[in-house]
Amino acid sequence: MDSGSVLHVLALLLGIEAVCMLPSLGWGLYYGESDVAAFALSIGLILLVAVVLYWIAPKGGVVRYREGFLIVGLGWLLVSLFGSLPYVFHGTFDSVIDAFFEGVSGFSTTGATVLVDIESQPHGILFWRALTNWLGGMGILVLTLAILPALGTGSFQIFQSESPGPTPGRLVPRVGKTARILYGIYLMMSLGQVIALKLAGMSWFDALTHTFATMGTGGFSNYNASLGAFSSPMIRWVIGGFMVAAGVNFALYYEAIHGQPQALWRDEEFRLYLLLIVVATGIITTNITPLYPSVVAALRHGGFQVVSTITSTGFVITDYDQWPDLSRVVLFLLMLVGGSAGSASGGIKVIRVLILLKYVRRTVYRLIHPNAVMTLRVGDQVVSEDTLHNVVGFFLIYQLLLAVFSMALVTQGMDLVSALSAATASLSNIGPGFGLVGPATTYAGLSDWTKITLSMGMILGRLEIYTILVLFSPVFWHK
Repeated sequence: MDSGSVLHVLALLLGIEAVCMLPSLGWGLYYGESDVAAFALSIGLILLVAVVLYWIAPKGGVVRYREGFLIVGLGWLLVSLFGSLPYVFHGTFDSVIDAFFEGVSGFSTTGATVLVDIESQPHGILFWRALTNWLGGMGILVLTLAILPALGTGSFQIFQSESPGPTPGRLVPRVGKTARILYGIYLMMSLGQVIALKLAGMSWFDALTHTFATMGTGGFSNYNASLGAFSSPMIRWVIGGFMVAAGVNFALYYEAIHGQPQALWRDEEFRLYLLLIVVATGIITTNITPLYPSVVAALRHGGFQVVSTITSTGFVITDYDQWPDLSRVVLFLLMLVGGSAGSASGGIKVIRVLILLKYVRRTVYRLIHPNAVMTLRVGDQVVSEDTLHNVVGFFLIYQLLLAVFSMALVTQGMDLVSALSAATASLSNIGPGFGLVGPATTYAGLSDWTKITLSMGMILGRLEIYTILVLFSPVFWHK
């Protein structure tokens, strides 16, 4: 293991995080609020640690695959830890654990909050909360790759470990250029949403923060009522549309921009993603219509929550925990599925669900025709047996972890529904669940151990489990 290369990249990563805090410091200075000192102190401390790590790191190291895994695992822990410093120094929370929970929730794009009165916070803190969603959506390590030259053979391992989905790949041969392309598309879509929200009636500050929370599918809002604070249908339509867009594989946008607009509809995962949204919206709208004055109102509320849930954004405009059981079950299943691979969404991912359905169909077919040779395909691509094993293994491990986390939360005093939904919300990076962690409440009332448990779940879910589990394998540490 080349410790020098690991320390070198971690130092650069912390340096980038410190730079990303500067806009929040700027908002504090602009409004003359109490968070200026907190951000100044945080930036200074992070830069000091980054310089020390860079100075003590042996020079000439190379990032290989093992180093790549370690950088991703340690990098996310350090970024979340240091990203919580402004909350600690400002006194946003009484507990360091609460500050760490908020930091992890932001960077993992979970959007679960322990803030009780969000609107009382200064602008710099609110901006930083939302920005952590945006940085975590595409991945702060992918941003590092976009800014820095190639780090060695492990640079693709870093990219692969932080990019959601079973088979993330390069858009172009060089990993660094692929990262720059993805961040370029991400930035342009974000800019488009900011302008659209401003035209819809939001202030520039609200447009920026809600864009960060939308494109990063994190769902951190500046208001206690989330998007329920905005009565404008246009604002909800804009955010709903960009949530759908954020849940799509960003590689498809690259293909569409480069002369293949049909690539979107040709993609099986994209078609299944849209089908799930339409079917779930239809079921929930039919189920909740008696609760609303008209079918249109039920469709508006049901459709928004479906999109917010499947993309793991977690914005709310109503207390869906009061909906009938059928609607809540549909939303729970959407929590598990999540958005597309290569998007900012959490969950198992639509592509894995698609592959598993095709795998079940192939298994049934082989029971009837034992000697048949049936290739499993997604679109024009043949799914290799290695990818298939990866998908099946991921699904099994996800369900096992869901059971373990749910049992752990039950032993910490939560009821079964709250425990199951909290475990799912953390592993799928969605934020609000049901019961004690429903849309009408926060995670503030949970115990410290419960918050630590859920923080672990959020990091596991964001890095798609394998990246963290491999660090606990004895084989990983063998020379």
